[in-house]
Parts: sequence; structure tokens; C-alpha cells
Amino acid sequence: MPTVPPASPPQAAGPVTFTAGHHFAVTGAASIEEVAETATVPLSVILQITKRCNFDCSFCSETLQLPDPTLAELDTIRTNLAGVGRVFLSGGEPLLRRDFGEIVDMYSQDFILGIPTNATRGLQYAKSMVGKVAFVNVGLEGPRATTNRVRGDYDEVMSGIRAFLEHGLPLSLSAVVYRSTLHALPFTYQIADVIGAGKLKLILPLRKGNALDLEEHEFISLDEAGQTFDRLIEARAVHDWRPALRMTTWTPETEGHMILVEVTGKASAWPVYDAPDLLEPLGNLLEEPVTEIWKRYRFKRNHFAKYLGKSIRTVANASTAAGTGGHARA
Repeated sequence: MPTVPPASPPQAAGPVTFTAGHHFAVTGAASIEEVAETATVPLSVILQITKRCNFDCSFCSETLQLPDPTLAELDTIRTNLAGVGRVFLSGGEPLLRRDFGEIVDMYSQDFILGIPTNATRGLQYAKSMVGKVAFVNVGLEGPRATTNRVRGDYDEVMSGIRAFLEHGLPLSLSAVVYRSTLHALPFTYQIADVIGAGKLKLILPLRKGNALDLEEHEFISLDEAGQTFDRLIEARAVHDWRPALRMTTWTPETEGHMILVEVTGKASAWPVYDAPDLLEPLGNLLEEPVTEIWKRYRFKRNHFAKYLGKSIRTVANASTAAGTGGHARA
């Protein structure tokens, strides 16, 4: 494996730092309420640079296709996102864009960059991300049979993961939790440990898009989610797994915590449980700065509570210094 200089992404401003577990932590004694009340911009946004994808994941919420934003439009959005800590360059599958490397160059100087991807284009783009992105987050449902059933081609995903590893890119994994994938979660955590991932992120499916076709029994309850998390923590202790573990469930405390910027520049709070398509419109980043959109956003506390690990179940990366990571909580 080649030696790669450590990336030096921008850091979030104020009493918040970005940790080895690929998430944020409060550095001082400020409360979530204090941090949220004094903020003038989001800590993190999800920016869709395409809605196209070469997978058809059974939980995917992005089934509406729209044209990709141009580089000029993305540059306008970049300017209007000034002050935001982290930007996820998302999709669809963001690495399907032939100009993906140019987009990374455009955003890497101003933001902590996270890249959620299915990794199938990892070989083509890994080199262009070195030293520019904080981490690459790959969706994986553990073993081959489960990943093939839920997402797409496991072997293509693993080829991309190997390409990211060969270029020394920091990795995290994410998995969507169905009842029929519970058995695969320990394998996913084992894989995360083997590849030295910063974290394994577990998310319950939302009832939108392809997930509307899931059988009802695939949606586990909050109690079952908690029991699943606890079993993984026990296995982590037995096997000495190191990656951080985070589980997001859908409760009043996590409602609307994300700010999603679609390919049209439209920014919305997400997921808002009683809103059409779970999206509550906030404005358009092709037309105004994020400071104006933030004023209309009514989930500021949920935003900070989630990204600081206070409203979800989380255990810190074992290599994260005490006080800079999360703690197990309900």
C-alpha cells in the first residue's frame, strides 16, 4: 500500500471538531441548545450532484430522475454554502459523473468532504480524491448474498473498496437495517474492522421510494433496533472491533435533522415525517446564501443533536481520544 500524506480537511468552526470516527464532537462545555442557538449555518449538508445511479437499492428514496447540475451551478452553490462545516457530495451515485474529480477540487478547499458511494467507480476516481476528502462512506450489507439482494453487485463494491484502500483513503461503511439483514450485521462490522473503517453507520429505512415496496415485516421497531445495537456492542467487546458504531432511528429527536440540497439547488429539511416526500422546503442555494435558509430551518436542535451523536446510539472509534467521540446512549 503506498504512503499517502494525511489529508488536512478544513475543520468546523467554533466549539466543534471533526473526529477520527468521521463525525463531530463538542470540544468544550457548550450544550446542544447553546451551539444550535448561536450557529448561523448548518454543521453539515448533503448535496446531490446527480440523481443517476447504477444500482437500484431496495430502500432507495431517490427514484425521481432530473438533469445533473452544471459545474457553474455547483460553483454558485459552493459560494452560497460558505461557512458550512461538512458537505457530502452525494447522489444517486456521485462517482458516475465524469467530472467528479473537478467537483472534488472545487469543494475540497472550503469544506470537510464526505463521499457516500457504492464504490463501483472507485478504481477510476480513488486517485483524484487523495488528500482532498475526509472520508469515503461505502454502502455495504455485509456478505455477498445479502449485499447482492439489498443493493447491487458485492464484488464490484469490494473492488472499489480495495481501490480506496490502495490509495490510502479513509473509509467508513453504512448499512440499512431490515429484519432480513439483521444476521448480516456482525459480518459488516467485521469487514469494517478488517478494512480499518472509521465507523459503521446503521440506518433504518424510511418509507419512501423503493422502500414503499418492502414487506411490512422488514421494518423493525425501536426496541428491536436498540436490542440489535446492544448485541453488536457485546460482539464488539468480544472481538475487539475498533470502528465507531452509530445507529440512526426515526424519532421526534431525529426528525428533519438533515439539510438536503437537490440537483436543482432546492434545500429541504429531511426527513419531516408529515411532509410530502418527507421534505420540508427551505429555499434554493442557486438563489440565496445558506445563512438565509438556516433562518427558516426549524430543526436546528435536532441537526446538532444528531451530528454530535446526542440523539442516536453511538460508540466511539476505539482509537478516538477520550472526550472527542460519542458515548453509548439510547
